[in-house]
Amino acid sequence: MGKFLMVVTSSAKDGRDDEYNAWYDGTHLNEICALPGVVSGRRYDAIPVTPHPQPTPYLAIYEIEAEDPASVLGEMMRRSQAGEMSMSDAVDGENAKIWMYEQH
Repeated sequence: MGKFLMVVTSSAKDGRDDEYNAWYDGTHLNEICALPGVVSGRRYDAIPVTPHPQPTPYLAIYEIEAEDPASVLGEMMRRSQAGEMSMSDAVDGENAKIWMYEQH
């Protein structure tokens, strides 16, 4: 079984940060953590102390243990398309990005 990190950067639409954060913390984080293979998830806010600006103000990191990390993404997409996961219209979808990293 492999160990992976799923790294997600995202932002809210202009003026909707409170709504976005309430949805992410109260609903979305739990829905992602309920996916088979997802062990944990945490969220972070960007702070302006690094030499390079962050691409978005919000970051989520999920720990994954799975034979195939693509299966986690596949199940996430399946549940989303089936209406089994909620989506907030406060999310700026153009800025949301997902990356997967494998532990050495």
